[in-house]
Parts: sequence; structure tokens; C-alpha cells
Amino acid sequence: MSDQSVALLFPGQGSQYQGIGKDLFDAHEIVRETYIEASDTLGIDMQALSFDDPNGEINLTRNTQPVLLTHSIACYRLFQEQGGNSLQPAMAAGHSLGEYSALVASGALSFPLGLSLVRKRGELMGEFGEGEMEALMIDLESATRLAQQHYCGIAACNLPDQNVVGGRPEDLEQLTQTMAELYPRKRSARLKTEGAFHTYYMVEAARRFRPVLEEADFALPQFSVLSNFSGDMHDNDLNSIRSNLFMQLFNPVLWHKNLLAAGDAGANIMIEFGGGLGKGETAAEKRPNLESIVKKTFRGNDAAPAYHSVINLQTLDDCLAAVA
Repeated sequence: MSDQSVALLFPGQGSQYQGIGKDLFDAHEIVRETYIEASDTLGIDMQALSFDDPNGEINLTRNTQPVLLTHSIACYRLFQEQGGNSLQPAMAAGHSLGEYSALVASGALSFPLGLSLVRKRGELMGEFGEGEMEALMIDLESATRLAQQHYCGIAACNLPDQNVVGGRPEDLEQLTQTMAELYPRKRSARLKTEGAFHTYYMVEAARRFRPVLEEADFALPQFSVLSNFSGDMHDNDLNSIRSNLFMQLFNPVLWHKNLLAAGDAGANIMIEFGGGLGKGETAAEKRPNLESIVKKTFRGNDAAPAYHSVINLQTLDDCLAAVA
């Protein structure tokens, strides 16, 4: 359809799980090629890490980031192949690590370079960062006030009433106790991350990552990519893209603003690629990471974009039937 304006979406950390990608790997050659390319690029066995995780290391940041980027790009490549490349994206956005997947999909980064960058990014975040993260189901003003009282920082703005803070475990414990007293009907949840990402706890990691970004061979994206740091589209300038990725490491992810900007830019279809959430152990039992946030963002909007996902075999078939 000529009136389709498609936004590609890519999830971030927290959507990894043991066995991620295996259903697609077993069924499709292009996925197998993607995983082999990732293994060759990084010198690690991406299949073993993703599918078996024999040493329980998939949740280490240095591993999580390339695992998710590989799965996301495998899902995207497979969708394009199965759809005959009939669907041309207008824009892309990714949550935190997902911004790198978006840049790979746009051609701003080659897949091998994207893998190398997120591997190094993850190593630095794990080595030089500290702390944990907590999702608070309260408004940004209230979350900011709590963070300021307890030496914490705002890490992500996902929805008007869902904001993430980061800090040392003991500070987050004090923060959640204060929150329970002030907002007894509101809830919070600890996130499975290896540090207080996107807060001042990541400044040293960002400082060490800057020269890596400056030396990386970026290209101008083939379609617009949204910046977590600014909340709007990246400028068509390579130095600006590098700078925004540097700033993204220790500033909040403005995800709600990203989604609204995509809607304002005319996106009427949003497709999420990669990752998965849920207590079930198999890929078929997982649900998309960003679906709830996307749908809540546009709830009540008569022009709400249609949402689809490609995270496993079933969602691939469903998405192709709906849009290809």
C-alpha cells in the first residue's frame, strides 16, 4: 500500500532470554548466516551463548548487547527476505541498546561494526558502571523528586506514568520505601541490568567509549533514525550522531518522546524486531518487549499506528500476513 509509513522498533536490555533466536535459526538460512557472521565478527560462539548459555552469561552486559543486536537484525533480515523487500521503512527507533540496532537497519552502521561497538559498549558499562535500575509507575515530576532525594538519576522516560531510575542498590531501597509511603497505590519493579544505565553512574564508561565512537566508520542513514538522547530524529550529520550516542550513555532514554516524534512524522505502522518477554521458556511463549508501551502511548488516538512484531516464527507469519 502506497500510504504505508513504517517505523522499525528495536528493544533494549531486559528482553534477552536463554534460547533467543533458536526457532528462527533452525528454520531459516538467512538467520543462520546472521548468527555465523556475528560469531565470526566477535570471535565468540553466538549460537551457544544465545541458545544454550552454558555458563549463565547471557545477562552480562558485554554479552547481552551483541546477543540482542544479533537477534534483532536476524529478525529484520528475515522479514525483509520473506516479504520480498516490499516494505520500505520510513524511520527507525530503538530503546537504549536498540538504537544501535536501528542504526544498523538504516545502514548507518554495518552489522559487524554495530556488533563491535555494542560489545565494547557493554564491556565498558559492566566494568566502569555500577548500580541497579528500578521502574517506577509514577509521573516524571514525582520520580525526579524521589531520585533527587536518594542520590539516584532518571534513566528512562517510557510513558508519562512509567519512568525508570538508577542508583546504588541501597539508595534504590530507600527510594522505594519513600515511594511506598508517599504513593501507597503505586508500584515499582527492579530491572535485570548490570548497572544504573543512562545515569551519572555511566559517565566513566561514556568517557572511555567516546574515542571508540569517534574512530568508528559511520555512514549517513538511508532513512531517519530517532535519538534516545534528544528524543527527536538524528541530524543528518555523522559527528552529531556520534555525539548523541555518547550522551545517551549517561542521560535518560526519552522513549515516550521518540514514539510521539515517530507518530508526528507520519508513522502509521510500527514493527518491533527482536527480543522477548515472559515466563515461558520457549520463543513461542514470549511476547514483544515494547508492545505495551507503544499501545499505551497512542491509546485514544484516532490515528494510532498499527503495531506488529517479529520476534519468533508465529509473529513473523502474522506480521507478513498483515503488512507484506
